[in-house]
Amino acid sequence: MSFMSCLGVHFALVDTEAQRLLAAAGSDAVLTIIEELEEKWDEPWLFQTDKAWDALHRSLSNGTLYYDEGEYPLNRAILGGKHLYGGDDYVVAYVEPKEVKDVAAAMAAISEQELNSRYDAIDPDEYEGEHGGKDFEFAWGTFLNLREFFRKAAADGRSVVFTVDQ
Repeated sequence: MSFMSCLGVHFALVDTEAQRLLAAAGSDAVLTIIEELEEKWDEPWLFQTDKAWDALHRSLSNGTLYYDEGEYPLNRAILGGKHLYGGDDYVVAYVEPKEVKDVAAAMAAISEQELNSRYDAIDPDEYEGEHGGKDFEFAWGTFLNLREFFRKAAADGRSVVFTVDQ
């Protein structure tokens, strides 16, 4: 497989893709389906968070990389949701359509000032990126596009899966 190092991608799935992914028998089968989604690369229905996924997850949850901490629904935007891969080398986090709608609505209400306050709460000693102005600007720009991605996925009734290799 040809995964890129620590670059996050969100895919908005149609029902058949979601059903296949949820029914996958084990981590190898999950990665096979993710690889198919990557090869298909349906640009209107994916969004690359690049390395901004880390800052965004921390900002939208509780400042850490823990999967299920922080408050619903914002904690589902990146690493939250149902984890479908069992290893430590990859993350596949699935968010069902109802939760996608909740995430989209919650993200719509976040201003640059609010995201900046959340970003500033990240402990720089626990953050691998260069915490500060340029990193926040990159995270904010990515957030705006991710917010639109969730809005579009919610409007179409799609689930979302976030993927990143470790």
